Formats: sequence, C-alpha cells, structure tokens
Amino acid sequence: MDLDFEKPLEAIEQRIAELKALNNRADVNFDTEIAALERKLQTASKRVYAKLTPWETVQIARHAERPLLRDYIQGLCSEFIELHGDRCFGDDQGIIGGFATLRDQRVMLIGHQKGKTIEEKIKANFGMASPDGYRKAMRLMHLAAKYKLPIVSFIDTPGAYPGFEAEARGQAEAIARNLTEMSLLPVPVVVIVTGEGGSGGAIGIGVGNVVLMLSNAVYSVISPEGCASILWRDGSKAPLAASALKITAAALQEQGVIDEIILEPEGGAHRNPAAAINATGDAIVEQLRRLKKISSKRLIEQRYEKFSKIGRFKK
Repeated sequence: MDLDFEKPLEAIEQRIAELKALNNRADVNFDTEIAALERKLQTASKRVYAKLTPWETVQIARHAERPLLRDYIQGLCSEFIELHGDRCFGDDQGIIGGFATLRDQRVMLIGHQKGKTIEEKIKANFGMASPDGYRKAMRLMHLAAKYKLPIVSFIDTPGAYPGFEAEARGQAEAIARNLTEMSLLPVPVVVIVTGEGGSGGAIGIGVGNVVLMLSNAVYSVISPEGCASILWRDGSKAPLAASALKITAAALQEQGVIDEIILEPEGGAHRNPAAAINATGDAIVEQLRRLKKISSKRLIEQRYEKFSKIGRFKK
C-alpha cells in the first residue's frame, strides 16, 4: 500500500518488477536497466523522505505494513512466554507481554498489539487497550521487579479505548496507577515508540528510564484529527494540527520528551521491516547494558527526574 506522497516511487518500482519478471522468462538480459532504475529509485526515495511533513510522518507511523509487536518478538526474541490476564477482570489482547530472551538479555517484554488480519485487529481492539490491559501490564512489571528483570515496553497505539465499558471499569484510574507504580520500579525500564504513541494510552506503559523512538513514529497528547476537531471543528485541518502538536521524533527529542531516535531504513520501516527490527534491537540492547550498571535507587530517581522535566516552563 503506497501513500500519496510515495506515488513518484510507485511507477519506478512497478517498472523494476516488470523487468525482473521478463528477466526470468526471456533470453534477453535487463540487468543493466534494472540497476539504473534501482539507482533512480534510491535517489527519488531520498528526495521524498528528506522533506516529510509531520502529517506525512503520521501516515507512515500508521502504515499497514509497518512491523507490529509480534514482528519485533519474532525478530528479536529467541524465547517468549506470554502471560495472560490481569487477575481482576480479563485478558485484554490490546496489550500483551511475558518473559522473553531478547538477543542475550532476559527481560519482561510488554507492548501494544494492533493485529494484522481483521480477526486479529478486532481481538486486539486495534491496539486500544482497556483497563484490563493496563492492569495486566502492571502485574507483569511487578513480576519483573520481583525477579530483578529489566522491562522493555513497546508503544504503538492510537490511544486507550474510550468506550463506556472501559470507563466503567476505571480506565483513567488504571492508567494513573501505572504512571505512579512505574515510576517506583527498582529495575531498568526501556520504552520504545515504534508507531503511534497516542496520549494516555501510550504513557500508561511509557514511564521509562529511557524513551527511544523510531524516526517515522509519532508521539502526542492527542491525534491530529482529534485536535483539529476540538480546536477548529474541522477534521480536514489534521495536517495543520500535526504540525502544531510537535509529534515527530526530531521535535520530541529537541524538547527532551524522548532520548534517542532509532533511524529507520530508507523509505521507512514498512519498506524494510527486518532492518527496522534489527536497528531497534541494537538500540535496546545498548540501553539495557548501560542501565544494568545503575543502582535501583538511582534508576527510580532518574526516572522521576526525567518525567518531572517534561512540560516545565522556563522564562
């Protein structure tokens, strides 16, 4: 699925595919032409992705072919034992987690899961977690603290589920409690924003010692569409809202909201998921090795200091 601003690349990609198909069937050889087109595609791709607007970045962050949590688990973990249920109400599939071996690191891995097929999306509620999901996540984090395991948290959600059932079961309380209790965890917490970081739904599992963010991900207090509908009562102004919200990785790093940008492969993670997953794994392992050297007391202090600075006004 190509995005509107990727249309200049689509024609070149189609021609490359046609020539490769002919190469397999005909006596003629198109290797020279294919190589020239691939160079042209690389140049065009760099030009397109060098000047993305915030709204175009939002579109990339939501791309259907972008790697999801289970892709990261499959690509990075030699072992994953999923744990289920919040021990209060149910087992929300909008957030999943469990014991994992990430590269050579034993961790508690938690994250939003959007789903790929229609059935998976419905089961996971499109990554919009309920209170049960946030309580399950917190249960697993306490388990990680008990066994002195680092926590790795993947964020990719349009936001927490805003339905009546979620509110009736204490959505706001569940997220608020997670913020409080995550700030006091005595183990390293690494957070990665891989796609959408939507408001309280994101930060409900996002209080970490370090927050990483893929270069074409977004992280904001509200979606651009939601902001546009509130401020201007006009959803068509979402691109304007995206610019005003400062939701891109570069803007958020400048403001101190995130700590490190993980560069995606050329053309975005949806064009080369394996490379994006590998780069994410490298960044996580590097941070885990650094954080493991810090005392529990200092980890808690550092986490508190980090989040206390966000939004602080300076004259």
